[in-house]
Amino acid sequence: MKSALSGLAEFSQTISTDVSEQLVTIEPTPGAAIPVVIKPTQTAVDLVSWANNNREFIESQLLEHRALLFRGFHVGTAAYFHAFVQATSEGGLLQYKDRSTPRYEVGNGIYVSTIYPPDQTIHPHNEGTYWKTWPRKIYFCCLKAPAKGGETPIANVRKVYEKIDPAIRETFREKKVMYVRNYNLGIGLTWQDAFQTKDPREVEKYASENSIQVEWTSNGQLRTRQVRPAIRKHPVTGEDLWFNHAAFFHVSSLDPEVREVLVSSYKEEGLPYNTYFGDGTPIPTDVIAHIRDLYAGEKILFPWQEQDVMLLDNMSVAHAREPYTGERNVVVAMTEPLSDV
Repeated sequence: MKSALSGLAEFSQTISTDVSEQLVTIEPTPGAAIPVVIKPTQTAVDLVSWANNNREFIESQLLEHRALLFRGFHVGTAAYFHAFVQATSEGGLLQYKDRSTPRYEVGNGIYVSTIYPPDQTIHPHNEGTYWKTWPRKIYFCCLKAPAKGGETPIANVRKVYEKIDPAIRETFREKKVMYVRNYNLGIGLTWQDAFQTKDPREVEKYASENSIQVEWTSNGQLRTRQVRPAIRKHPVTGEDLWFNHAAFFHVSSLDPEVREVLVSSYKEEGLPYNTYFGDGTPIPTDVIAHIRDLYAGEKILFPWQEQDVMLLDNMSVAHAREPYTGERNVVVAMTEPLSDV
């Protein structure tokens, strides 16, 4: 986990202090270069109004640093958060389709973050890497901070890409990643929940439109396969980015005791999710361990404060979740769709 003050001297030279007539200040998170923290200089500063008047500035800061944390503003409701999302993005908000984890919509494209047992960790990932269309931007808003833990760590996947063994990186570039998922096993999501429909024809239509292979197995169970790039280019800079769920969904990333039970019950081909190279060959566990170690090395952890809003360049910065105790309410929004087509 990042803790050194490396890079802060260089970072401080890149930030102008003359921002919107001194309505906000900008500084790095203590101990790390990102996220950049933007705070109001006076309590009367309205975040949505300020954002509407400073859209170009926000865009430039996001492109430069890839992670922004708006702290100290009055963001008391999901509706106000929605207004901020609209003020700082193009088009409508994306919907969670082809889901891998349970969640529900608060309204207007605002969702609760993944509903997952509070004593467990959610590993680093970029949102929607296994979708054909994914968000360029992802937003988080902490409406209720837990008593302990519950952070949303981030990791710079540009650095992950740079540090991956070149031979491994090029194998993934060539072969891509295959995602295999099984539904209605009594564990994980049902296909009805994942695709937000009870009609198999709607699932097949969505799958056809999104290059997903569908296989209906016995007892109405569903198995899907989809092959996606492991590396994608940033839409503005053109840089190559490590952008996939290869490690996140791989069988070796499961808790060892859980993995043993699931594999003995369903075999690897029947797991709720697993990853392979795009040609269907297994990804060696040591390769996945190498990738997980790199994510861990780039992990940046900071505590949530209530009414914090974090904006990430989703293609450049992965996010995760730490275990927690107490009530936690973090909502999420996704905007500005990108596609392989």
